[in-house]
Formats: sequence, structure tokens, C-alpha cells
Amino acid sequence: MELVIWILIALFIFIYRKNNGTENFYKFAKKQVSFIYEKYAPYSFKTISAKMKELKQEYTIKDYTIQIIALGGLAGGIAYLYFYSLIMVIIYAGVAILFIPYLAWLRSKRIYSEYIFEQIQVYTTNVIMEFNTTQSFVKSLEGVRDSGIIEDPVLQDIKTMIEMSYQNGTIDESIEFFNQKYPYYMVKNMHQLFLQITKEGAKDSGEALENMSMDIDALVEGVYRDQMDRKQFHTKFITFALVLFLLVLVMQLLLGRDSYLDLLQLWYVHLVLHAIIIINSYFLLTGEKYYNDDVGVE
Repeated sequence: MELVIWILIALFIFIYRKNNGTENFYKFAKKQVSFIYEKYAPYSFKTISAKMKELKQEYTIKDYTIQIIALGGLAGGIAYLYFYSLIMVIIYAGVAILFIPYLAWLRSKRIYSEYIFEQIQVYTTNVIMEFNTTQSFVKSLEGVRDSGIIEDPVLQDIKTMIEMSYQNGTIDESIEFFNQKYPYYMVKNMHQLFLQITKEGAKDSGEALENMSMDIDALVEGVYRDQMDRKQFHTKFITFALVLFLLVLVMQLLLGRDSYLDLLQLWYVHLVLHAIIIINSYFLLTGEKYYNDDVGVE
């Protein structure tokens, strides 16, 4: 095990020197990772990654450095507290650092999801407003398209809806397309209302549209309230998870440090301690995933 660790350290130093400094090493590593992602990553990753750059929410070198120091230092500190072993410190710090791209991906998904939800909110509200003037669903879409308030990818999907409506002579397929792309209650309910108005030829749709606007406002309020609840949950959850990791310190205080070191000589004690760290880490990652799950998708 020690030989493997020393080989990895030597490899890191070799690449670092070859690429002449931290910034060049970062660019080298990023280039290699980007190449792999461009070749194998799913379309969703590329779309979200491009939008993060456009929104200027992508992690910088400084952000990643802070993440590496904070997460690696925390993992290494916990490992030392459990095992009093430099080898375990290096292993757990290294494993924790490997999870940084995954955590960054979860964050990007959350930001992208929040952005899309805001765009959908603007879409539904403005289509209703346009319909009150044009009394035509397709003309309402064209008004929203030309308003300049909607951005890609939603804008491109609206253009696709308009093209499908003119090609098919009906709005059914275009609505089905948009509903599948953005499965929000507010979208499905609003589109269902427009289908009903279009097919039944309702003359006075003002009251129904006003009620729909109120329903959308209520749904949006509920989603934003959920966001605030998630943030509060996230803070409490992280605190609780860290406390779970520190329970071993309580055990050391009760047993005494010398007695604890004696226990570390037993192989099965090591298994138990590894299991505690792995289970707590899984619990922590599950909470992070919940916090960063899609916003507004009911």
C-alpha cells in the first residue's frame, strides 16, 4: 500500500514539473478531462456545462483549489482522528478529492434546474398575457418568442413548437413535445386549458385564464418555499453529518487515548471504523443529492 501511494505522489510531481506550475497543471488536467467528457459524456452534461459558462457559474481554479483544500483537509483530519495513520490520511483525503467533480456536477444541475424553472415561469405567464390579446395560442407563442425575455434552450423549443403547429395545422403535437421536455404541472395545466379553449371554441376565456394565472402563482410560491426549506435543511444536515463523524472522539474521551490506540491494533476494529466512515459518507452524499435535485419538477 505504501509503495502505491509513493508511486502516485511521484507521478503527480512528474506531471506537475512537466507542465511547469500549478496553473499549467490545472490546464493540462482540465484539458484531459474535457477531452474524455466531450467523447463520452451524455448530451445533458454538455448542455448544462455550456449554460454554466454562459451564466458565469462555472467553478474557477480558485474555487476548485478551495474545494480541494477544504474537503481533502476535512477528510484527512477525520481519517487521522480515526486511525492515527498518515497512510489513511492520504487515502481518505485522496478519495474525498475525487468526489469534488461529482459535487460540482450536482451543484451545476441545481443551478441549471433553477434557471430552467424561472424560464418556464416566464413562459407560462407571458403566453397567458399574450393570449388575452391575440386569442390564438400560436400567435401567443410568437409574441413570447419575439419578446426577448426567453433564452435558450427554452427559446429554441418554443420555435420548434411554432414550426410543428404550422406544419401539422394543430397544436396537439407541439404541446405534447413541450410537455415531455418540461414536465411541470404549470406547463401541463396551462396547455390543457389552451387545448380545451381551442377545441371547444370558448368565446370568453378570460376568467379561466385568470384562474390559471393564480394557480401558476401558487405553484411558483410553493417551489420557492421549498427552495428555502431545502437550504435550511442543508445547513442542518451538514452539521448533523459532521457530528456523526466526530462520535469517535467521544469514544476516545470515554476510553482514553491509550486504550483507543490499543484497540487499533485489532484488525476488526479497523473494519468497523472504515464501515462507519463509509456509511456516514454515503449518508452525506445522499443528502447532497437530495438538496441539489430538480427544482420545480413535481
